[in-house]
Amino acid sequence: MSAATGAAQPAATESPTTAGHIVVLGAGQAGQQTAASLREHGHQGRITVIGDEGVLPYERPPLSKAYLKGEADEDRLWLRPETFYERNAIERVTGTAVAIDRTARTVRLADGTLHPYDHLVLATGARPRTLPVPGSDLHGIRTLRTLEDARLLRKDLAGAAHVVVVGAGFIGLEFAAAAQELGHRVTVVEALDRPLARVASAPTAAHFTRVHREHGNELLLGQGVSAFHGDGEGRVAAVELTDGRRLPADLVLVGAGVMPCTELAEAAGLTVAGGVVTDHRLLTGDPRISAVGDCAVFPHPRADAPLRIESVQNAVDHARLVADRLTGGVRTYDDLPWFWSSQFSTTLQIAGLGHTADSELVLGDPDGGAFSVLLFRDGELVAVESVNRPADHMAARRMLTGGILLSPWEAAADGFTLRAHLKSHTTRRVPVAA
Repeated sequence: MSAATGAAQPAATESPTTAGHIVVLGAGQAGQQTAASLREHGHQGRITVIGDEGVLPYERPPLSKAYLKGEADEDRLWLRPETFYERNAIERVTGTAVAIDRTARTVRLADGTLHPYDHLVLATGARPRTLPVPGSDLHGIRTLRTLEDARLLRKDLAGAAHVVVVGAGFIGLEFAAAAQELGHRVTVVEALDRPLARVASAPTAAHFTRVHREHGNELLLGQGVSAFHGDGEGRVAAVELTDGRRLPADLVLVGAGVMPCTELAEAAGLTVAGGVVTDHRLLTGDPRISAVGDCAVFPHPRADAPLRIESVQNAVDHARLVADRLTGGVRTYDDLPWFWSSQFSTTLQIAGLGHTADSELVLGDPDGGAFSVLLFRDGELVAVESVNRPADHMAARRMLTGGILLSPWEAAADGFTLRAHLKSHTTRRVPVAA
């Protein structure tokens, strides 16, 4: 998740509802869900989904977990079977888009083919950041975003003795956990002073630091990478840190975040500011173009500035809203953000947006491995991070979605639980007859 401060709002008129041709540029979670939801909402026109990977749309979360460990075959990754697209007349096109002509309303692919549209949905996603340091082009330095990335990592792990992970966000830590469970020695390097610093509170970060170290992973915090060194044959052999130390490495995963894929939108004259800028309906400044998922920056009632959120929930809910709007709906986007990550036997679930919180309260026992962190801003609950407490997570989602208030002093009371608080505010009270 990132905030795009100062992003100007598009000044588009309401997008027309039409039975025309809708082109979805991007075949990830957001793209395929847009196509599926359009049919669910009754769109009768042509739907074309353009992607550049040449495989069925698939789930990304298992790539850093079950798939990497060999617990899930590729056929378990597909979001929908081939027959779904055939049955619903959703055309899948493999190709790389190189230009959008807003006047002619066409998308041009690298092979020269043109795809006309009545409405275009940008679901171009994001790509991993790379490190601009010497040696970054050595073999054995990988990122993890696509199925092909995961295939290569599975192959590389088979012969790796020393694995270094650069970046302690969700992807970095999930990969580190999977690699350790496969028997590898793993060192995680993080430039900030704690893992998950951009997405989780200090108590949650401290818990995951402890979990990884207890499982044998080494975490080096407050350290950046200044260079990669090779073995003389073009393959990585060591990672040099900013303090001068060199870590042996024959496989490196760079998990330094992602950058939204906005080049096509920017070249087409759309507003870009940390992502493709949209309004509260996910409509760009062009009434014929929407943006969804990881590439979109949008206003949200729970945030002070426009956001770009990277999550399955956000991709799916964006897609559903745009499909609803294109078939006559008028709802604006205000869905509750939520996130999750599994590492070893520990599951973190986050409901809400806690990056602006000014106080926190811990429920449960972090040392016992199950707890929740309640995050408040100006005395109002804004997010809940739950570690191995799924019931807390579900209660938090219902509370935050339903506007059920909770103050820090209420949460600090002896015996307080989120479930009981939710129940006390949702139990129907039947009046007693006179």
